[in-house]
Amino acid sequence: MCLAVPMTLVAVDADGGGTVELDGVRRSVRLDLLDEPRVGDVVIVHAGYAIERLDPEEARARRELFARLAAAYEAGVGGPVALAAPPPEER
Repeated sequence: MCLAVPMTLVAVDADGGGTVELDGVRRSVRLDLLDEPRVGDVVIVHAGYAIERLDPEEARARRELFARLAAAYEAGVGGPVALAAPPPEER
């Protein structure tokens, strides 16, 4: 299952790509589906593409919801949960 957690755009590349970050985890994404992406935008990423820009309040609400879900899961299984998994080469 894939949960689209809001991530912050920290770099926009000339080739239509960019870098997003959440909790210190950075991922490369394509930005082709967004109009005029800007550093600081909070976006939803799916399958390597930023697919939606969120307003800051909606992003905050979604991050809080995911944090509560992660905490409940951690309590149930007794182990840590990361909202953004590190890239495979960092695991």
